[in-house]
Amino acid sequence: MATLVTGAAGFIGSHLVDALLERGHDVVALDDLSGGFRDNVSPRATFVEASCVDHRRLTRLFGECSFDYVFHLAAYAAEGLSHFIKRFNYTNNVIGSVNLINEAVNHNVKRFMFTSSIAAYGKNQLPMREDLIPAPEDSYGVAKYAVELDLKASHEMFGLDYVIFRPHNVYGERQNTGDKYRNVIGIFMNQMLAGEPFTVFGDGEQKRAFSYIGDIAPILAESATHEGARNEIFNIGADSVYTVNTLAREVMNAMGGTAEIKHLPARNEVVDAWSDHTKIQRVFGKQKETTLSEGLARMAEWVKRTGPRKSKPFEGIEIEKNLPPSWRQK
Repeated sequence: MATLVTGAAGFIGSHLVDALLERGHDVVALDDLSGGFRDNVSPRATFVEASCVDHRRLTRLFGECSFDYVFHLAAYAAEGLSHFIKRFNYTNNVIGSVNLINEAVNHNVKRFMFTSSIAAYGKNQLPMREDLIPAPEDSYGVAKYAVELDLKASHEMFGLDYVIFRPHNVYGERQNTGDKYRNVIGIFMNQMLAGEPFTVFGDGEQKRAFSYIGDIAPILAESATHEGARNEIFNIGADSVYTVNTLAREVMNAMGGTAEIKHLPARNEVVDAWSDHTKIQRVFGKQKETTLSEGLARMAEWVKRTGPRKSKPFEGIEIEKNLPPSWRQK
């Protein structure tokens, strides 16, 4: 089973590579290392440093390798920031995806797996269910939904089979804790290591479900050959819902310390977001959900070993209007 994984040096992608290797896939791991780390990728995979935006490089790669399956995870997944980097967002998250879809069609790939996002739903659709009409509120969600629509159109026009997953707030080992624009758990843990206060946008009463990576990656890997998953869309993630304030306390417990909580002005974002998982449980079976405290403990152990991380601020802001002050370059 020759399988391409994009975004393979990233957080979810690297865990997916491991899960696919365990299932006997011959994996080519593609990543441009803009947000991932080379040492995240198993040495058992063939690593290719390249971007999905580079369509000529993708054409050569597909010509060299006869891929049976494509898992497309490469993206710049910062919902809030996407408002201010529209061109970058659509270039990477739409054009890069279309380049892959073109190659998958031209080379008769058996199935194309795509990680979308619950950002496609927008607000006031709780619990988020697959039968609801998406109404994304940010440019990231718009991009993800556009790719979903293109996959459906490509199936109808060319017979390309697909599986779409809409995950939410996935956390765990190998997450880029130095990224200040996304992944609240990683941000909190990195702030604690640096002796900084936890920064919370708004009053902290916004609600989310937080999904441990060990519960997600195996299902993604299984979808390549699961007949019931063919041409379907699935929410995937945890059922338990927490406020960000509660999450902050749980992270302190996991890290074994305390931190001041600094409330910043609220962002223009979906306040409450969690999804229904009846469909995925019906198709893949009821899965064990790692408790938040257990998942945070595992991640905290890894974070303490690796130490604090620092990433460069995003240098390509396209719109300054209404940009949160904490995101401005210093």
